[in-house]
Amino acid sequence: MRKLKATPGQAATDESGPRLHARTQSGCFVCGPNNPRGLQLRFEGQGAGETSATWIPVSAWEGFRGIIHGGLVSTVLDEAMSKAVAGMGIEALTADLRVRFRQPVTSGDAFIVRGWIVSRNKRMIRTEAVLAAGDGTEHTHAWATFLPLHAARPIASPVAAPAEHPSAWP
Repeated sequence: MRKLKATPGQAATDESGPRLHARTQSGCFVCGPNNPRGLQLRFEGQGAGETSATWIPVSAWEGFRGIIHGGLVSTVLDEAMSKAVAGMGIEALTADLRVRFRQPVTSGDAFIVRGWIVSRNKRMIRTEAVLAAGDGTEHTHAWATFLPLHAARPIASPVAAPAEHPSAWP
């Protein structure tokens, strides 16, 4: 367990060793191939700062009969946005997440989840994601802000090869 030290009026500092990292791991609940209880989604880069995956939710993930739990849908959208950020070689964590549920997400149906970067500045990355049915009907839309870790240094091995390096962004 990490130990944090804080004094009144100051932020906590980590005394236990290595810095926080936001890197993909094989046991990830959403995309980890070695997590037998996970969703095991396979995201593919769709260009610079964009990613997508196909998802067929099962009845075990329902909150109400036939409808997938909203927290799980939110998790999938967050992961799509996270993969878009990581695909640019940036190690970051979600700071803010907003989700709009437009249509029920039903079990057994195929959906496309797509995440992309909307804008980036020195301290934050704004993203969006959608979960749509095969006919293009949007069921859920999400917006998130990510905060880069470690002064926005690129990670050593990005999820997907970026078509354009983030330093070229305006």
